[in-house]
Amino acid sequence: MGNLLYVVAVLLIIGWAVGFFAFHAGWLIHALLVIAVIAILLRLISGGKVA
Repeated sequence: MGNLLYVVAVLLIIGWAVGFFAFHAGWLIHALLVIAVIAILLRLISGGKVA
């Protein structure tokens, strides 16, 4: 489950970066970034390594 959470977080960050620089989708892109950051923080708090 931890690996899946990390993969989802990385995909959301990549999606945010692509959307922010290519499409300027507004609030949706920033929501993706917030979700990715929360996922990474949850993994750190649960004791997993980020890299």
